[in-house]
Parts: sequence; C-alpha cells; structure tokens
Amino acid sequence: MVGEGVEPKICSIDDAMKIANTLGLDLVEISPNVDPPVCKVIDYKKFIYDQKKKQKAIKSKAQKVVIKELRFGPNTGEHDFDFKLKHAKSFLEDGAKVKAFVFFRGRSIVFKDQGQILLLKLAQSLEDIGVVENMPKLEGKKMIMIIAPKKKK
Repeated sequence: MVGEGVEPKICSIDDAMKIANTLGLDLVEISPNVDPPVCKVIDYKKFIYDQKKKQKAIKSKAQKVVIKELRFGPNTGEHDFDFKLKHAKSFLEDGAKVKAFVFFRGRSIVFKDQGQILLLKLAQSLEDIGVVENMPKLEGKKMIMIIAPKKKK
C-alpha cells in the first residue's frame, strides 16, 4: 500500500485500515487476484474522477468510422452511375467508408452478374482514392461491397 508519505509495505488489513483512517483516505484494493492482494491508500473519489477523465480522453482521441451507403439497381444507367460515382469520391475524400450495394427486386435476381460488374466498375473507378475492403458478395437480395479511403502519407 502506498499513500502520501507512506512507504510500501506488507501489513494486515486492520493495520492498513488504521493507516487509511489516520490519513483521512480510503483503502482501495488494486489487484485482488494476486497473493497477497495489493491495496492502496488513496482518495477514492479523486481516483474515480481521474479514471473517468482518462476514459473520456481515450474516447475523444478514437477515430470514428463513418459509413456512407450508395444504392444501385442491377440495370443502373450510365448517367446515374456517374452521379453516384461523384458522391462516392466526395465521401472517400472526406474520410468516410463507402458501402455500395446493388438491390435486386423480384425477378431481377437473375442479373447477379450485371450487379457484380457494376460494383467492380465502381471499385475500378475509385482505385486512385479508395481501397476495396470487401469484394462484392451476395447477401439475401443485396450484393454488397465496402470501399475504404486510402491512407494519406
């Protein structure tokens, strides 16, 4: 146990409680699984406050992943494709991932190969600013592909 002006030492729980009471602090168990258990004489409220502050700092530094979706049909025209390609480029330049999918309605599921060609064409158009994370694969009535932005040097 370590406190203000107290050297680390091995003692009984009763002695540790007495030391904590004389200093007006709390006895906190740090590592209960070791033998003997490790305890510290500290101000518990300040300890909790510092823990929350550290967690908040870690959370604020974490990078948030944004995923934007683009929906295509299996027979999407050239103009619509170019329009959505322009949006995909802006999303990738902003640092967001792009989840492009072809949605098959009713009997259009027979055009699976057209949907895959469309997604691969999108990936090829975006290869200078994005990297394909997941190749096109069919999940139910959707064929999904995820493109992540390239890392900046």
